[in-house]
Parts: sequence; C-alpha cells; structure tokens
Amino acid sequence: MKVKKILVSQPRPAIIEKSPFYELSTKHHVEIDYIPFNRVVGVSLKEFRSQRVEILTHTAVIFTSRTTVDSFFHICEEARITVPETMKYICQTEAVALYLQKYIVYRKRKISFGDGSFTSLMELLVKHKEEKFLLALSEPHKPELPETLTKLRLTFDPVILARTVASDLAEVDLKTYDLLALYSPSDVKALLGKEPEIAALPPVGVFGEGTLRAAAEAGLTVKAAAPTPVAPSMVKAVDIFITKTEAGEEIGDLTVATDPRKEEFLRTQQNRLAKKSRTSRTTGSSSSEPKR
Repeated sequence: MKVKKILVSQPRPAIIEKSPFYELSTKHHVEIDYIPFNRVVGVSLKEFRSQRVEILTHTAVIFTSRTTVDSFFHICEEARITVPETMKYICQTEAVALYLQKYIVYRKRKISFGDGSFTSLMELLVKHKEEKFLLALSEPHKPELPETLTKLRLTFDPVILARTVASDLAEVDLKTYDLLALYSPSDVKALLGKEPEIAALPPVGVFGEGTLRAAAEAGLTVKAAAPTPVAPSMVKAVDIFITKTEAGEEIGDLTVATDPRKEEFLRTQQNRLAKKSRTSRTTGSSSSEPKR
C-alpha cells in the first residue's frame, strides 16, 4: 500500500516550509492537507466574570494549551488586571511553556513544564503543592485533571477560558485520504458528525491519551499515536506509519493502555495523604487527653 494523501485537522501553517509535516511530505512524497475540524475561541470577559473566579487570589496558573494562555492574558488585559511578577506557571509541555514568552519574560524559577504526560504534570503540581492554583480549562475537557487535583487535596479553582466550536466539513471528501491526523476528542466528535458510518472512514492517527480514548470508544481504526517514547510528536507517529505501511508491515490497531506509572503515582500520593491524616488525628487525640 502506498500512502498518498493525509489530512491534518489543524490550521494550515503560516510558513508551510517550516512545518514538520512539510519535511514529512518531502521525505515520503505525500500530499498533506490542513483542514481544522474545530476552532477554539477564548471566552468573553462577561463569560469569565460569570464564573466568579478572582485571578489575583491565586499564586499559580496551570496551562495545558496555548489557546488558554492567549485567553488568560486577553482577559487580564480587558479586565485591567496586572498579573504580579510572583505568579507561577505550570505547563503540561515545553511548547506551552515557551509560548508564554509572547506575554511574559521567561524565567525558569516561575515557569515549570512536564513532558506532555499526565503523570509528569501531576508530579510538578505536587512539587508546588503549597500554591493556590488557577486551573485554565477549555470546554469541553476531560474531568480527569480536576478530579485528580481534588483527590490529592490540592487547592485550586477551575475556570473555563476557551470553548470549542465545530467547523463546517460538508465539502470535505474524507474517503480520498489514507490517514486522518486528529488532535483532540473534539476532532473525533466532529469527524463522526461528518461521517457517522465508521466503515467508510480511513484509519486515523491521534495525539494525546484523551483523543486515543475517544477514537477507540467510537470504533475508529487507530494506526498511529503520539506522544510515546518512540513517537514524541504526531509527525513522528505518522512517519512511522508511512514507513511500516510502505514496507508491507502489518500494523495492529492501537488501543488505550493503562499507564502503570500514573496509577502507581496516584496510589503513592493518596497513601501519603492517608498516613498524614491518621498522624494528625492521633496527635490531636493525644493532645486533647487531660493531664494527670
């Protein structure tokens, strides 16, 4: 099988020659089309204020996407909020952390970032557990992050800073593509809205555990996934897919696997919390006993 055409569910890069997908297309002689399945737009100041969240009562902000970074600083500018120099920023990836340079002076002492995995982000948050976090979210979002912060008894307030709006895909002929590169669960939803007949769809590549889970649950054929140790980016995952396909290798369908590192991390943290709670109760009980 020859992979000839790939659809990437992202906006077309401003300078196509600087896109990693351009190098991929040159390497494998593959046509790459860019058609965003969704648009992520920042909330209005009115929508933000309706959530009754005060930015300046927090000491750190958690960012998982560049869109929420844009919306956060836009809201601050519109509301005339001056973010203090002491504010810390915890980012899921280095790309998001570097994007902060658009708005602030980059200093490692106040900007931290993980490797893109859920566990690395949680490890960072536990490391800064004394902070009062503002959790910047897009709507819709996975409940896993706020639920885990609650389990670990971290102090935080969630706030919706962006919303996902579906694009019109009526004129897109999906059957002409050999692979669809999807970046979010919303992309999966938009795809199914365009073509609910799963059997008529080409295989997909996915970015992120949430997208993989959504695609698998929908019954899509997943042949490439990132980030992984061997494929840290979508481009690398697609590169591996094309190389194996052209070599005639059989590629099994990818499914959601439990991350043992994440499970172990959560168990360890919850055990520490339980032990700390028992110690506090014992100390409190002892101190309340009358002296003889």
